[in-house]
Amino acid sequence: MRSRRGEDLTKLPRDPRADAYPMPSVPYGWYAVARSGELRAGRVVSLHYFGRALIAFRGEDGRAAVLDAHCPHYGAHLGAGGKVVEGTVECPFHGWRFGVDGRCVQAPFAVRVPKVSLGGFPVREHSGLVFVYVGPGEPEWEVPGIPEALDRGYAAPVEDTCRARVHVQEMRENIVDESHFHFIHGQPEPLAQEWKEDGPFAEARGRIGRRVLRWDIDNTFDAFMYGPGVMVVRTEGPVLSLTAIALSTPVDERTSELRMLYYVRKPRRLPFLTPLLKLVFRTQALGEVRDEVRIWDHKVHLARPVLLPHEQGIRALRRWYAQFYPPV
Repeated sequence: MRSRRGEDLTKLPRDPRADAYPMPSVPYGWYAVARSGELRAGRVVSLHYFGRALIAFRGEDGRAAVLDAHCPHYGAHLGAGGKVVEGTVECPFHGWRFGVDGRCVQAPFAVRVPKVSLGGFPVREHSGLVFVYVGPGEPEWEVPGIPEALDRGYAAPVEDTCRARVHVQEMRENIVDESHFHFIHGQPEPLAQEWKEDGPFAEARGRIGRRVLRWDIDNTFDAFMYGPGVMVVRTEGPVLSLTAIALSTPVDERTSELRMLYYVRKPRRLPFLTPLLKLVFRTQALGEVRDEVRIWDHKVHLARPVLLPHEQGIRALRRWYAQFYPPV
């Protein structure tokens, strides 16, 4: 990103305050780490989230597993040459095998199979996504199904994935930052929102206007938040109706990933216009996301921002979001 005087900010020293957050880098909750189609049978997929090298694969029954990548025997990375054998992942170095639950099931030349395991996560797979739970114990709540992912009335999603030097909480605060909708998304003025919460779930509702080509379009939106990492935003309008799935996942202590899946509803009367609608949406919306990433990469977190009266949604979201951090 270049400043107004032309400097490339990526070449300037980074302000250490931009990497300073008072909260832990990984809130407890469910996170999407892959789309179902990315995890093909017989394949070991390497991932890196939560500051950890991970692998994912499918067992013989098709069940997805997400485990620590390094073999407890001698430290080899199971994604660097490892393979799926009879529903287990086999280490490329010494042939040790591990099941979908992480337990070692075979160790060549050993008198007894060692009682060791790969660390892992509770996994759920639905709506075309693979979710893992990060936190102590077993999860006490679930991410609801997202029907648009399987509804033929919606086109195949427009997908965009990016990473930014920002905490996942900052990504989520975006939805209740009413003023930014004017400068980033072309909203004529800050939109009015309603906020509701119920335990690990929250909802923000409102209206948003935007200019598409030469027309001013007024839409309603309903943003459903399922814990710290999953948000489903349903937008209804006279020209374009879509569902945006926003998946925010910590990569390491200072980096977060935002994966967006946009499901455009096919017009009932003129379904042949769907590709055009997707093209118009892709051109406009994805550029706006990139604008936000450039800002996130260099902003600092303010524990006490100077909020205007219409920006109190940020404070409400922060209070709700605090439940996903361990007690101090």
